[in-house]
Amino acid sequence: MNPIRVMVVDDSVVVRKIVTDVLSEDPGIEVVGTAVNGKVAVGKLEQLKPDLITMDIEMPEMNGIEAVRAIRGTRSRVPIIMFSTLTERGATATLDALSAGANDYVTKPANVGSVAQSMESVRQQLIPKIKALLGRPVTPPRGAAAPPPRPAAPRTGPGKKPAVLVIGSSTGGPEALARVLPALPANLPVPVLLAQHMPPVFTRQFAQRLDRLCALRVVEAVDGTPLVPGTVHLAPGDHHLVVRANARAAFTTSLNQSPPENFCRPAVDPLFRSAVAAYDGAVLGVVLTGMGADGRNGCGEIRNAGGTVVVQDQATSVVWGMPGAVTQAGYADEVLPLDRIAEAIQRHLAGAAVLNSATTMAVGGRR
Repeated sequence: MNPIRVMVVDDSVVVRKIVTDVLSEDPGIEVVGTAVNGKVAVGKLEQLKPDLITMDIEMPEMNGIEAVRAIRGTRSRVPIIMFSTLTERGATATLDALSAGANDYVTKPANVGSVAQSMESVRQQLIPKIKALLGRPVTPPRGAAAPPPRPAAPRTGPGKKPAVLVIGSSTGGPEALARVLPALPANLPVPVLLAQHMPPVFTRQFAQRLDRLCALRVVEAVDGTPLVPGTVHLAPGDHHLVVRANARAAFTTSLNQSPPENFCRPAVDPLFRSAVAAYDGAVLGVVLTGMGADGRNGCGEIRNAGGTVVVQDQATSVVWGMPGAVTQAGYADEVLPLDRIAEAIQRHLAGAAVLNSATTMAVGGRR
């Protein structure tokens, strides 16, 4: 397999060297060129033909957001990973870049005491995302045949009408959510809880952005908030979001900083597990695009308790790691393209018959 060809775009000589040195250490990656700003990067695109671009945001002449728009304007689908700062301004710019067509982002090392520590931070964040976006080894490359999904495992009892909607997503999730949630009505009959892998500051900005797009109310989750229909609670960065039930059978949000699960905090699995326990399995779980396998075990618990699981299909996922893991485990009742997820959510919340092993599973097409 040929090395992944990467172009590094940053106006800082130091950052370009750090990123280039880190990536060049990996035998599966080749840095084919660098650029000092977005304008130079766009000019080199045809010559270098990179498989992936790392892109700074703040640059002279043409910044990273403008460069993403220009690259997408050429109809190029080359994956782009943004380099962002953990600031309000950095979060806003990163979300703008994702809306413009960037695929993912990593945060720049902050307050790191040495070049070695900066390199390690870049190594841990960037290399797994590069390989996931190029299908090595988390997913097959774009265009490759997907392994056949397993039919949903047989149920041990009748399905339960959902009383809560829980959603998990990661790489590609911000844009997927920006398409699914605005398609849901303000009078959605259940509360919604959402775990998107995202750092602090970013989640607050993201919740505000989704709230502007949606008929539903979208908030960054706060500890102890009653769960009511029509409100979406987004897990804040660096905190797990779970459901808590009190003695009066009232449900509230609960935040904690228990250890990361699946290398993530917030993570999808603890949210899904808590919803199953609080609502006695009357849960609709949705897993969208993302790298890794977070949410797989939680979906297993949802189905075992009589709930329903819907996941995004491979063709429309930026990375089919999380939804693919759920599907391969046999926990997905439906595997659907992104533009059919909102319809499926409304159908299940309206009390449509829960799919079971005897029902033909929808895989990218109507049953």
